[in-house]
Amino acid sequence: MSGHSRWSQIKHKKALTDAQKSKHFSKLARTITMAAREKGRDPTTNSILRSAIEKAKEANMPAGNIERAIKRAGGSEEARLEEVLFEAYGPGGVAILIAGITDNKNRTNQEIKHILGEHGAKLAAPGSARFLFQKTEDGWHATSPIPVDEKIKEALMKLFEVLDEHDDVNDIYTNTNL
Repeated sequence: MSGHSRWSQIKHKKALTDAQKSKHFSKLARTITMAAREKGRDPTTNSILRSAIEKAKEANMPAGNIERAIKRAGGSEEARLEEVLFEAYGPGGVAILIAGITDNKNRTNQEIKHILGEHGAKLAAPGSARFLFQKTEDGWHATSPIPVDEKIKEALMKLFEVLDEHDDVNDIYTNTNL
């Protein structure tokens, strides 16, 4: 009865969940580092940092990881991190904003462009899709959402799943009602 070890099954399931947690924690740590670098390292005066820390605590991120992310904001090691906002048009002419944090803008640009191309979407020039959204404290919200049919909705969901798996992508916004 080879392959029926209980420990083996647990080990494989744990490896999958640990990999997902690690990826999620990395994104949260980058968000905390950027918030601390931009507005200061004190959560009582920096509302963006405070909300990033709250999100990390909701995800059960260890306090040590949160502290390291805040300390990293002052170091030169992570000084290359920068926020990026990509604009694209997806299947059916749906406007998409892709927000992220990266250490190499050119690499991320090419990777996002490749992912979009594989799923019937195109990277757009800066400002060509952003005018359809309004910036709020919670992120970007569509000013005039458009309806889409089921076929386009499925294609968008597949695209969003692949984009969400990318390490540098934090949030994805669209002008549809998904």
